[in-house]
Amino acid sequence: MKWRAELAVLAAAGLLSACASTRPVSDGAVKIGKPYVVGGRTYVPRDDRNYDQTGLASWYGPGHHGRTTANGERFDMNAISAAHPTLPMPSYAEVTALATGRTILVRINDRGPFAPGRIIDLSRGAARALGVEKDGVVRVRVRRVYPSDKRRASLGAQRSAY
Repeated sequence: MKWRAELAVLAAAGLLSACASTRPVSDGAVKIGKPYVVGGRTYVPRDDRNYDQTGLASWYGPGHHGRTTANGERFDMNAISAAHPTLPMPSYAEVTALATGRTILVRINDRGPFAPGRIIDLSRGAARALGVEKDGVVRVRVRRVYPSDKRRASLGAQRSAY
């Protein structure tokens, strides 16, 4: 009888942990990917370890919420993530809004944006953390970074945007 009670407690703990609002993501193997074409334009993914660009950022959310990202994860528009046309997945970037100077760390887990002149698509949660959700499109600096395991885990659990 005692083992049944212990089994019930373990099962309940497992169910509770599955329902938790924070969900770490796995960084597993980094994927570069093959060249691909969108809208007649060819994109060539590469491991650009010194990526540092200034350009336009937009954000995406409701139309993509719950869909599968390019690296196979489920897109959560309220999470801190981003889409980039060529950087490896997953990889990390520091995004700074040039108008405000505010900086966040994002995890790249999707492909995009495919609009001319845009260099990164932020999740709605990332745009909110950066303070640009209402702007729609903003000038940013995007710099690839290599955060510590602790910082990556914090981002994966949505406890911090930087």
